[in-house]
Amino acid sequence: MAALTAPRSTVERSGTTRQPPVKAATVIFQGSMVAIDTSGWAVPAAATSTLKVIGRAEDTASNAAGANGDVDVRVSAGIYRWSNSSAGDAITRADIGADCYAVDDQTVAKTSATNTRPRAGKIFDVDSLGVWVDHR
Repeated sequence: MAALTAPRSTVERSGTTRQPPVKAATVIFQGSMVAIDTSGWAVPAAATSTLKVIGRAEDTASNAAGANGDVDVRVSAGIYRWSNSSAGDAITRADIGADCYAVDDQTVAKTSATNTRPRAGKIFDVDSLGVWVDHR
């Protein structure tokens, strides 16, 4: 493509919301942690190392009876509070600033469990109700 020789209208996106297509036979619940699988389909976050966590589902998206991509899910990137893991994988305030890992679509842990969990994001804060994770 050649360099511009006249003004151009360049489209902008906020960078905080996206709408990926949902994998077949999948339901993503509003408020859950969402990931992208190796084929590019949106799925609930899970302890699967090949997933890439992208944020929180803004709506419930049911593709339970559909083919790949029949339904999209609105996902926001931001800082969200998730449930903390337990025992040796529980996240503490000393872990703020470190990566955390998805155990399921609502729980994060301190470790990847020997590379079996996907990175969920950076630990932003920890309180008595859970772990604040930055998905931006």
